Amino acid sequence: MKIYILTDMEGISGISRVEMVRPDEGGEHYQYGRKCLTEDINAAVAGAFDGGATEVVVNDGHGGGRHLILEEADSRALYERPGSGYHLMPSLDESFGGIFAVGCHAMAGTMDAFLDHTQSSTSWYNYKLNGERHGEIGQAAAFAGHFGVPLLFVTGDEAACEEAERLYESPVTVAVKKAVGREHAICIHPIKAREMIRQGAKEAMSLVGKKAPWVLEAPITVRLEVYRSDMVDGMAASDRVTRIDARTIEMTVKSAREILKWS
Repeated sequence: MKIYILTDMEGISGISRVEMVRPDEGGEHYQYGRKCLTEDINAAVAGAFDGGATEVVVNDGHGGGRHLILEEADSRALYERPGSGYHLMPSLDESFGGIFAVGCHAMAGTMDAFLDHTQSSTSWYNYKLNGERHGEIGQAAAFAGHFGVPLLFVTGDEAACEEAERLYESPVTVAVKKAVGREHAICIHPIKAREMIRQGAKEAMSLVGKKAPWVLEAPITVRLEVYRSDMVDGMAASDRVTRIDARTIEMTVKSAREILKWS
């Protein structure tokens, strides 16, 4: 029974400030954030194996990877990072029983959500799949659904968990903090949060073979609205893309594997 774990950093337990997820400016705060990330992943890996997993693959997915402290990570799992948005989960295929999304944040524009954004907090404003707003949790669920693999488990702040429960066929969720505005969060104690993550991951394993994947109806319409017109000038030059107005572009794709492939 194989499980794929896609990680992000904003929704990790113990992370409560923006500096903790930024390697270029976070300093000691970022280094502590890396430790928090590693421990949450370890809890999810342990829970997966507690629930009967035979293989676990972990994707160090925040900002291109290399945030996980690999030497401190659970040695039973395998580890990779995405090469690009098109290869969101490089080794995912039909052989997996489910995906876990650990450390999630809510989509751009969500109230009371810690560091809410979709891909870019400085340029992307609205992102829609077949006319409905989604964020990075939805992208992961759709990508996995292409292979017939369901989203089984989500951890993050309360807003991210609510988003997952509302839109993606009710996965098991564990909320490890509550946002106060956008850039501060009140956190459950990390030790308690990791106990909750481990138990939630174990519970999610009981859904393998029982929960349907989230499959987008094809062809899939992908629409992106950004903050300023120059932010889509380059993407709008692609033959795949139609420019709707100064700040909005759209493309139609045949597969959920292509929902981030703008060129």
